[in-house]
Amino acid sequence: MRVLRRGDAGPAVAEVRATLSGLGLLTADPSASPDVAVFDAAVEHAVSTFQQQRGLIADGHVGPATYRALKDATYRLGARPLAYLVSSPVSGDDVMTLQERLLELGYDAGRANGVFGVQTEAALRNFQRDYGLTVDGICGAETVRALRQLSPRARGGSPVLLREQERVRKAGPRLRGKRIVIDPGHGAGDTGVSVSGVNEAELVWDLARRLEGKMAATGMQALLSRGTDQCPTEGDRAQFANEVGGDLFLSLHADANRSPLAQGVASFHFGTTGSTSTIGETLAGFIQRELVVRTGLRDCRAHRKTWDTLRLTRCPAVRVEIGYLTNADDRRRLTDSSFRDVVAEGILVAVKRLYLLGQNDQPTGTFTFADVLRHELAKAE
Repeated sequence: MRVLRRGDAGPAVAEVRATLSGLGLLTADPSASPDVAVFDAAVEHAVSTFQQQRGLIADGHVGPATYRALKDATYRLGARPLAYLVSSPVSGDDVMTLQERLLELGYDAGRANGVFGVQTEAALRNFQRDYGLTVDGICGAETVRALRQLSPRARGGSPVLLREQERVRKAGPRLRGKRIVIDPGHGAGDTGVSVSGVNEAELVWDLARRLEGKMAATGMQALLSRGTDQCPTEGDRAQFANEVGGDLFLSLHADANRSPLAQGVASFHFGTTGSTSTIGETLAGFIQRELVVRTGLRDCRAHRKTWDTLRLTRCPAVRVEIGYLTNADDRRRLTDSSFRDVVAEGILVAVKRLYLLGQNDQPTGTFTFADVLRHELAKAE
């Protein structure tokens, strides 16, 4: 679909207006004709508000991600049957409600991300089996009635948090054998941000290879999500991480802004107002602090987002925006190979901190690549 923005008009805009009205974000105009519906300032404001609520970039434009989120927001549990479809997974707020309900009842549906996947189906089948329902993995009227009638086994707390923490604890402090998917943004014909002959795709590819080398030296399995001549979609990158059984997913990018004064590093993890990847949030915080201390880049903090690379990965995922290529100082630093080495070391150390769980740790910015190697060798002995 084409991106809709202020000044556009027509049936597609009418659909967006109707959806926003149904969500209570825009006053409906019953006299307006679909053919002449206009994307005006009120629609732009409503779209921006919706995007902020949904963890999307709040630019006031309706692109594919915002349109998908708008469609998802229209579904309520029970309005349609839900099932796992391999070729085209079902998504929507009704799926998220189902996942949250199953989690409350003690069934491991995975992270509540609004996508009906394998783990959601398995949890649903277990629920149906335990409560004497037809075990078909389909959430139809009978299953919805049962879900609404039952009280949760426990209230409060976060079962997803506990499960994610337990997986990290069981994985142990050593890095050896852990499978990390490194995702250099863009690729092939998509150069990403390009300023003064410097382009994002080439920089993050080089950074990814440096990080891959450091991780391999510790015994980790570091897998790149793309080659130099490839540019997978965000969904394909997430699917790759799921298929290889990644323990963590790290997406590398550089940023841009209309203002040349914008600068700094920011980290992102999956999260909405009602759900978050707790380990992703922890890792994003570690990465953010390490990079700020080691590089001196401005701290733009860690944030929740629902981008597909964060939402669709089953493992904890973090996206790092390392500097603004539209800022002369950030651009100068990023083009320095020694600076990219410092960034790669900082990310590796942040991953190590995640698995240490606070034991045998060191102050931020002081843990070196050599320290990590010594720790790994000591553990091996």
